[in-house]
Order: sequence, then structure tokens, then C-alpha cells
Amino acid sequence: MKKVSTSKVITALAASESPLPAQIQEALGELVGAAREGLLALSVGVGLGVVHELMELEVEEVVGPKGKHNPDRAAKRHGHEDGSLTLGGRRVRVRRPRMRTADDERELPVQAYEYFADRDPLTRAVMDRMLAGVSSRKFAQVGEPVGSEVEQSCSATSKTSVSEMFVERTATALSDLMSRRLEDVRLAVMMLDGMEIAERTHVVALGISTDGVKIPLGLWEGSTENATLARTLLADLVDRGLDPEQAILFVIDGGKALRRAIEDVFGEHALVHRCHRHKERNVTDLLPEADRPAIRARMRAAWSLTDADLAEQRLQLLTSELDRTWPDAASSLREGMTETLTLMRLEIDGQLAKTLCSTNPCESMIEIVRYTQRNVKRWQDGDMRKRWTAAGMLVAEQQFRRIIGYRDLAKLVIAIERHALIAAPNNLDRQETPSPLPSDRQPGIAAEVLRRSGHPQRLDRVGEAVGSPGGGIRSCSVLLLRR
Repeated sequence: MKKVSTSKVITALAASESPLPAQIQEALGELVGAAREGLLALSVGVGLGVVHELMELEVEEVVGPKGKHNPDRAAKRHGHEDGSLTLGGRRVRVRRPRMRTADDERELPVQAYEYFADRDPLTRAVMDRMLAGVSSRKFAQVGEPVGSEVEQSCSATSKTSVSEMFVERTATALSDLMSRRLEDVRLAVMMLDGMEIAERTHVVALGISTDGVKIPLGLWEGSTENATLARTLLADLVDRGLDPEQAILFVIDGGKALRRAIEDVFGEHALVHRCHRHKERNVTDLLPEADRPAIRARMRAAWSLTDADLAEQRLQLLTSELDRTWPDAASSLREGMTETLTLMRLEIDGQLAKTLCSTNPCESMIEIVRYTQRNVKRWQDGDMRKRWTAAGMLVAEQQFRRIIGYRDLAKLVIAIERHALIAAPNNLDRQETPSPLPSDRQPGIAAEVLRRSGHPQRLDRVGEAVGSPGGGIRSCSVLLLRR
């Protein structure tokens, strides 16, 4: 078989095909220079050409073909004017067509132009880059290359423009965070913690749903982590629809102000767990360096037990020993000791207990917030701190995963419901006259958790089990654990 060279085949095909239209040849000729600057610059040039064609096609569809008289037309062309599109973190100038009604009363929009002229992608790019550590002065330097010709006519990359767009975007983030509705949110855990920013305190709230999803709930700023500040934050959550009757476990760092605020908003029977890591630091900071490892090991050994009474005995013994040597450390350990055993008394163990025994999930969110703020050198007055914190919390939310041990959250919710039944004032004499759940809570969160888990038990039987005296709710927990 005789071989034919590739060059001859290409020449033959080119000769047999019809030549390209003059407009296309002219457009390709203009793109040759962009192609020399790289593939992305070539793509930008092609994309801008496509946008121009889309706008002209839309005008032709509304007005009709150019140069043909139509007495029944509803619109007419009205020339062109300068405009700008969002492209690669900048605004690029274009010539956009205009249309007006046939009676010349009003101007008609060009939908294709309005779509590509939207500034939201630009402001989003500004916030993403600045939260990643790019300064407003260097914003233009990290943009994608779009070609020298397009670069010369672009705008919205100056320090002032970038700062204004960042303020606008972070203000929107703060508004979105603080106006998020919570009616449909079912929380199992709420963690509260504070962070210092330029001599101001932010109290932040992180919720964990019954599905194990972490949700930033809100923040509030004050001079110190006081009860009024925390109470305002919690009251705001209730105003936004959070049901205070939910079975929620509060995990806090041990601050008395947070504890008092929880009681004021959610009642004196609200379940609170003290963070183990904070308690360790509070105690060991009052000890000499040589004694810290041994005391820390004994505290962790007590918290690793499954019997709450035995764990409390171990901690009491440690407290009595510290009373003779380091009384300040003993007082710190004694304060709130029982609340460090809340999870143990609820019979929560395993991976879920390791996750909830400290405020580490909330601390992780705070670390992400601090990382986004690492390049801020001067804090101004107003809501600058709150805007940066809210933006950082929303960045952290994008990185969240379900907590480790989330499959045991059903057991936690049922245990909290059981505690609420026992602690309620109308159930103090429940051994003589069992009191059913209030009508607005039947069959309760426990039944909902059972339903989500796919348990075949009927809803009315679940409600009966939850309201039964003695170990009714415990039986629901056993059913879940057997699954």
C-alpha cells in the first residue's frame, strides 16, 4: 500500500473545504496576539467575543433584523454605550447595545449584559482573596492573566475599590449570620466560647444538630465575657426561632457568666458540661511545672471512667490532696467539678464523649477566624471586628464535617429528655403519679430521633414509651443501641 504524507492530506482537505467567512477570519486574526500571551488570554478574548454576539443576537430577537422595516415592532435599537463586565476579579470595559420601546417611553434591558455585568462574582472574589491573606494593595497582582489589551482597560482593582467591596461583602456575611432563621434547626449540642480581638471580646455560639452537622449560630461583641453579653446572644437565638424547649446540652469553658446566661434564657434545669481541657489548664496553671504532668494524668484518668460516682470520688480525693499542698489549685478543681461529669452521668461514652468533652469543635472554628484575620494590623471603630469574625465563621462552615461519633447523638438526645422529665418541678413526685409529657412536646424529640433512625416502632408507642414512668426513655435508648 502506498503511503500518503500528512501534509498532502491536510492540503487536500483545505482545498476541498469552503473558505471561512470573512468575519470569522477577521476575529481569528485579532486573537492571534492573545494566543501568544497564553491559553487563558486566548480564552478571555474568545469569551468576550461570544458575549458580544449573545448581546447582538438578543437585540435582533427583540427588535428584528437590522435594516428591515417592521411597522408592528414593539422595540427599536438605540445605539451602543460603554459598559463593563466581571471577569477574573476585575471589571472589563465593553460596548453594549441598547434598546428602547417603539413609542420611546422607556429603555429595555439586555438580559445577556445584565447577567455578565453582575458584580456579585467580583465581590465574592474580593472576600475570598482577602480572607486568604491577600492585601488590598496586592489584589490586582494575584488576578488571572487576561491579556495585555484587556488588562489596560480593566478597573475595580485599586486599593480603595477592593476595600469598599470587601466591606460590602463582609457586611452582607454578618447580616446573613445574624439573621439566619432557626425554627427548623434541631440542636443536640450548643458550644459557647469567647475570643479576644483588639481588646474586645466576641462570644460565639456553635450548634451541633441531631444529625451531627456543625452550624455557626451567631456572635456578640462586648468589652468582657460577661453575663449580659452572653444573655443577649442567647436571647437573640431564641428571637430568631430557636426552640428553648429542645433537648440541648451546653458545652462551655467554665465561665460563670456563660453559666448564668444559660440559666436565665434556657432555665435552671438546662444541662451544662464543663470543658475538660479548660479545667485542666485552669488547675495546672496554679501548679509548679514539676507537678503538672502527674495531676493532669490523674484528672484525665478520672474522666476516662464510665462510672460518674467513682470518677467524682477520684477527683474529690485529688482535691483533698491538693488542699494540703496547693489550695488554689484545689479550689479551681472543686469549682464546677460535677459539671465536668455531665456526659458520664448521661451515659455517653465512646467517640461522641471524646468529641463533646471539650469545646474543641468551637475552638477549631475560632482558630479559622483568627487565621483569616492574621494580616489585619489596625482595627478601626464600628463593626469591623464583627464583620471579620462573621466572615471567618462562614469560611469555617464551608470546611465543616459531621462530628466524630454523630451516630450516638440519638442516645444523647434521649438522655437529655429523660433528665428534663426528672428535673421538671411537676415530676418531683413522679413515682406516685406519673406525669405525661406536655402536649406540645409529645411524642418529643426522642420520637423524632427514632423516626429518623428508621426504627419500625409506631409513633404512638414511642410517645407512650417516652412518657412512661421509670425507664421509658431508657428503653428507647436501648432500642437505638440495638440497631
